[in-house]
Amino acid sequence: MAEGATAQVPPRYLRTPEAARFLGLSGRTLEKHRTYGTGPAFKKLGGRVVYAIVDLQAWANRGTKNSTAETDAILPAKPHVSSVAGARHALRR
Repeated sequence: MAEGATAQVPPRYLRTPEAARFLGLSGRTLEKHRTYGTGPAFKKLGGRVVYAIVDLQAWANRGTKNSTAETDAILPAKPHVSSVAGARHALRR
């Protein structure tokens, strides 16, 4: 490597469009998951939403199944009773 040249560092964090491609989802679906609290962990850096690759992998791994009989699954990107009730409770405060 030439002096002064730096090795290409792979990204540790991905913005929403790149994170969605990484997961094979649309950006809008990933945004909905974030809104409803059903998606992968994310960080806000300087007002920007970013996802750590390890968090994306961990979230995707939650969907790993050995049989269709297994019921635990990643929730769809839509409001769920517990998240809607929690939002209403927060608004009443």
